[in-house]
Amino acid sequence: MNDVEKVNILLVDDSHAKLLSHEAVLAEVGENLLKASSARQAFEVLLKNEVALILIDVCMPDLDGFELAAMIREHPRFQTTAIIFVSAVLMTKPDQLRGYQLGGVDYVPVPVVPELLRAKVKVFVELYRKTRQLERFNAELERRVAERTADLQRFNEELEQRIDDRTRERETALAQLFEAQKMDTIGRLTGGVAHDFNNLLMAVLGSLALLEKRLGAEDQHSRRLLQNAVQGAQRGAALTQRLLAFSRRQELKPESVDVAQLVNGMEELLKRALGHGIDLSLNFPSGLPPLLADANQLELALLNLALNARDAMPKGGRLMVAAAAETITQRGPGSRLVPGDYLRISIVDTGVGMDNLTLTKATEPFFTTKGPGKGTGLGLSMVQGLAAQSGGMLDIHSEPDEGTTIDLWLPRATTSAVSVTRAAQAAHLPNTEPCKVMIVDDDLLVMTGTAAMIDDLGHTSIEAHSAAEALAKLESGIEVDVVITDHAMPSMTGLQLAECIQDRFPGLPIILATGYAELPADPVKLGLLKLTKPCTQQEIAAAIHLALGSRSAVKAFPATALR
Repeated sequence: MNDVEKVNILLVDDSHAKLLSHEAVLAEVGENLLKASSARQAFEVLLKNEVALILIDVCMPDLDGFELAAMIREHPRFQTTAIIFVSAVLMTKPDQLRGYQLGGVDYVPVPVVPELLRAKVKVFVELYRKTRQLERFNAELERRVAERTADLQRFNEELEQRIDDRTRERETALAQLFEAQKMDTIGRLTGGVAHDFNNLLMAVLGSLALLEKRLGAEDQHSRRLLQNAVQGAQRGAALTQRLLAFSRRQELKPESVDVAQLVNGMEELLKRALGHGIDLSLNFPSGLPPLLADANQLELALLNLALNARDAMPKGGRLMVAAAAETITQRGPGSRLVPGDYLRISIVDTGVGMDNLTLTKATEPFFTTKGPGKGTGLGLSMVQGLAAQSGGMLDIHSEPDEGTTIDLWLPRATTSAVSVTRAAQAAHLPNTEPCKVMIVDDDLLVMTGTAAMIDDLGHTSIEAHSAAEALAKLESGIEVDVVITDHAMPSMTGLQLAECIQDRFPGLPIILATGYAELPADPVKLGLLKLTKPCTQQEIAAAIHLALGSRSAVKAFPATALR
């Protein structure tokens, strides 16, 4: 047995001989034997050591064994320590009873029987060991229970935190879904409105263009009124483009654009738009890579941002337009940009800035702080729609009285930038021989205006107010050189009509005219020319010229002959 596993046994007797005798008898037990010849020595040993068992002689000077046992039991540390009384004199029943009352576990007569004493000592030593093991086990169990309880508490706290986080995430996701559904609904509504508005503008602008040709040079007053009407219609067309950009249903023609060249080219336009009292500075580093975007819509977006900045600086200030190449390596939390290469165009003003509430609503459609009649509330919505549709994003930072910084992120182009020039070009009508053009449109206003512009070009217009009527006229054998059809029509759309014509009358050129960019298929891939409403007489002439360009000579032919 190792020393660390032995327990202490205290032998208390005023007789040295008896101590030696007890020590000899208990040597075989294999425990540590501690000796004391008086009550005082016994207390000193007890206070210094952990004792498993005490053997006390009853008859001792100063304090007898009973008095020593009573003192030991009064000490809180030794209230459960096992005591065996050893006596050669006080062996009566009352003496033994007194010993048991004082906490003794046994009463051994002298002379002792060695085997019996060793057996009794072994029992109580083993009991002490088991008790201590049980205490250690209980302590370990309590420690483990405390640890498990603490772990369970931490787990419960983490679980509650996760539930709270998931609840907040779910509420946020539901709010975002609701907002997305709301924005999608508004987008579809505005897209549909834009389509109808484009049809109206097509009729208005077409009629005004023809009316302008018929005005005499001497009637300047009427001409000014006409030009005023044209400008109003053009402003309506610009508003329609904003609606389509907001609803992300605008037809974009992305190309590789040198942003520095583009902005430098519109510098004078920006200065005129900003007016006096606002300094414009452009900061574009050399070697800036091109970006991929629709150049015309990017110009419109930058102009809108400049006008917003002007309105935010009523007392004057500074506007800086800068650009920098950026690379996103990984998508961070809450980021709307996928990893890739971008150009960040920054528009920084020194205006009044926006508070948090205004900032959160800034890109909402129709939200404006300019007051009734001073803004449509579609400027930032249009820019955000353009950025999202182009694969980038719009980011706004602003503080009250600290100005606003708007970052427009757009993807970089993989090809060289095309040259961008904004010089106005004189209208030019292509030289096309007179031909017969079938116009298919369910809107009488659009039909009348389009037919008038085609007739004015020297061609002959053939009207069909539905796809079914167009097919019936073609089936009747009427001579047609080219078909111009609207897309959004009841019963049969323009694309469906085009498929029928291509199947029944192969080779007949078809032009799809639409004011709505969200088509189920790409007209070009179907072999069709596309004409975006509202369109001018020059654009109609060019489309007809291109449609008939594959022929060496334009010649009318019966449609039935092409079956």
